[in-house]
Amino acid sequence: MAKIKYFYNPHSLDFEKVRTNVRGMVFRVFGFLSASIVAGASLLLILYNFIDSPKEKILRREIDNYALKTKLLSHKVDKLSATLEDLKERDASIYRAIFEADPVNYNAYKTTFDDYKDLEQFESSDGLKALLERVDTLTEQVKIQTKSMEELATLATNKTEFLASIPAIQPVQNKDLKRMVSGFGYRLHPIYKTYKLHSGIDFTAPTGTPIYATGNGKVIPSDKGFSGYGNHVLIDHGFGYKTLYAHMYKTAVKPGQRVKRGELIGYIGNTGLSSGPHLHYEVIKGDKKINPINYFFNDLSESDYATIRQLAERPTQSLD
Repeated sequence: MAKIKYFYNPHSLDFEKVRTNVRGMVFRVFGFLSASIVAGASLLLILYNFIDSPKEKILRREIDNYALKTKLLSHKVDKLSATLEDLKERDASIYRAIFEADPVNYNAYKTTFDDYKDLEQFESSDGLKALLERVDTLTEQVKIQTKSMEELATLATNKTEFLASIPAIQPVQNKDLKRMVSGFGYRLHPIYKTYKLHSGIDFTAPTGTPIYATGNGKVIPSDKGFSGYGNHVLIDHGFGYKTLYAHMYKTAVKPGQRVKRGELIGYIGNTGLSSGPHLHYEVIKGDKKINPINYFFNDLSESDYATIRQLAERPTQSLD
């Protein structure tokens, strides 16, 4: 049984029974519940948006870790790219200039980067996509540079062989020479008494004076075009170079034999169309006979070279 409540009414000067207002009570209860719901929803919203769940904290740490690794990778790519640019510069301006090689074509690698289209669906993927594209480009350029360095290594080996093979010394030592009679160019022929192209240099020395190979090579047989040269030796040095040593007293090598620069190949004589003991020496590049005076750079001082060049340019009569 509900307890009856009374209140004192000052107007009637009497105690009256308290009447329960059901409607007001309902409104008060509804208001309280509504306020509670709104407060609870607001609290949940704050918790959801501003306070991470344990799983979200783990995921956020992983994202931060990946971001740090991406940044570090970007720095490494920058360093590798700078190193590669330095190698490319050295390759073009030093190494290939020394070996007279064609420049490397780094544009041979054309990339489309189709592999990273899937990343475009994710937010903030532009930085990662650009980094991966840089890594791919760098990888391909490193491959090209590696191939270039292998080519340069081959060129270096060939260059060493080339420098050892190219004619580079006098075929007769200075101490054995009487004088250099005639140089390259049009000279009066001693037998025909007409001006003809003298296609080599004549060195006078006593019969039997040693003659030396001016570069590494292989002794080869000569054809009919070398008639009039008497006993002679023809050496193929490779790289398009040959040398001819004519009018020998006797030879010291045979066709097929390999010789080194400075090796004895014969002795000065007066065989063939010759007017006195001497060596007629020629340098042949391809099919063209060229001035041998330009190929004495290994064993002559500047003053000796200047003297012998001056003698070679005098319009004297040749000995063959």
